[in-house]
Amino acid sequence: MERDDEGGAPPPGGSAALSLPSRIVVAVALAAVAVAAAWHVAMVFLHVAPSNTVTKQHGEVVDAYVYPEFEQNWKLFAPNPLQQNIAVQARAEIRTPGGGTAVTGWTDLSAQDGAAIRHNLLPSHTQQNELRRAWDFFSGSHDAENRPNGLRGHLSEQYLRRIAVLRLGPEHDGGQVLRVQLRSAVTPVAPPPWSEEKIDTKTVHRVLPWWTVTAADFPEGAERP
Repeated sequence: MERDDEGGAPPPGGSAALSLPSRIVVAVALAAVAVAAAWHVAMVFLHVAPSNTVTKQHGEVVDAYVYPEFEQNWKLFAPNPLQQNIAVQARAEIRTPGGGTAVTGWTDLSAQDGAAIRHNLLPSHTQQNELRRAWDFFSGSHDAENRPNGLRGHLSEQYLRRIAVLRLGPEHDGGQVLRVQLRSAVTPVAPPPWSEEKIDTKTVHRVLPWWTVTAADFPEGAERP
């Protein structure tokens, strides 16, 4: 342990060694970090918590803070598990080499992700969640007639369209992609054998409108129509 030249106690260390203005700056910075952390925890908690007086009065403030960076796809207090298998499929209208147009068959994008995840010990976040969350985003911002019910509706359409274009590519089935269309195939999960619950397991489709593909829908540097 070092001592000063007079043989006294060692010089103070840590924040005590700072000048008074420096200590004030450090204290203010720590207080700001603590307030920011408390605000973040409170906003995320209110987002995942059941509906209450605070969220009813200030729900717009909570959503504005949480979306899209801090979105949580779960709720507190025994959330209901999904009871449906939802597959997202896409097809394209293409310009054929002869100059005409044709419509391709449906490509199961969810099945592609499933194949990439199956037997993969470390599947990517994109393979697990990109398409699923994009469809949830679209469904939550559109009504039953596929009309946007808020400002985020058009953004969700653009996001979903670009995922489909990226998966199908600029050319598909030997032709140039002009438009894309998506649909969901929803199949209820059958109840276990011991259950008396009766569920119709017939697959139901939700078909979206055709969307015109533009150059902005392709990644930077990709060949564009």
